[in-house]
Amino acid sequence: MRSFIESLTSGKFMVTTELIPPKGTHLTPLFEKAEALRDQVDAFILPDSHAAQMSMSPLAVAHLLVNRGIEPILSITCRGRNRIALQSDLLGAHALGIKNIVCMTGDHPVVGDHPEATPVFDLDSISLLRAIASHRAGKDMSGRRLTGTSAFSAGAVVDPAITNQDQQMRRMEMKVAVGAQFFFAQAVFDPLLFESFMSTASRFSVPIIAGLIVLKSGDMARHLNAGQLGIAVPDALIDEMDRAEDPESTGVAIATRTIKDLMSLCQGVHLVSVGREYQISSVLKAAGIASDSSLRER
Repeated sequence: MRSFIESLTSGKFMVTTELIPPKGTHLTPLFEKAEALRDQVDAFILPDSHAAQMSMSPLAVAHLLVNRGIEPILSITCRGRNRIALQSDLLGAHALGIKNIVCMTGDHPVVGDHPEATPVFDLDSISLLRAIASHRAGKDMSGRRLTGTSAFSAGAVVDPAITNQDQQMRRMEMKVAVGAQFFFAQAVFDPLLFESFMSTASRFSVPIIAGLIVLKSGDMARHLNAGQLGIAVPDALIDEMDRAEDPESTGVAIATRTIKDLMSLCQGVHLVSVGREYQISSVLKAAGIASDSSLRER
């Protein structure tokens, strides 16, 4: 089987989703979701205490998925660990057979469930990518030689809907310069806005996977607009969800047509259906994306 990065660079239209590590030690539901979707998606992102909500280390969960023959993408944030701890985690991830990492600066603890926690932010996503490149070259961030090198497929995130696109492009350029091999874009609800973003971002010649959240209701859409930086659900979609007799089916229909609009613009979708992972198969089938990832071409 091809690895995630081999598939991504082959021209195949990729599908990923996320598995949120538990707030506790009970992993059975996570493994059940992974097994149910393993033939539908190419890889699973494991968030690092998503939205600053404390949860099990994604490093441990990623290793357990590797043991099950499931390809994880380990998310590493800079929120709570300094450069010593982050580099230690990178070496540990390599030793545990993890191949893919997405680098994020991370949300401030004040927005999470431990608002009194001390933020670190010794590094940001760009300097973390630089650390990965340094390790690949056999040295730590201080220039001291490593006894063995690591080789990850390293990526980062980008916000297509953020107002200051010039700043986004500068940061994308910096991330590519220090080794970003792919990008995950924040959730897309306006394909025309994303097309405008891609008309500029495509100059970097780096694969971009567009985020996509299956809406549950108009209230969910309003909550995303109010609380998630970089997400903009258009009023027309909110009205459509409010008027829906069957909001679940309408959310699936919106996600389906959005995927169809995105397939010619980017290299894949990161599909999230919060608490309703069974919808992912429905969306992919309706969008005409083969469940066998080896058959899926753009």
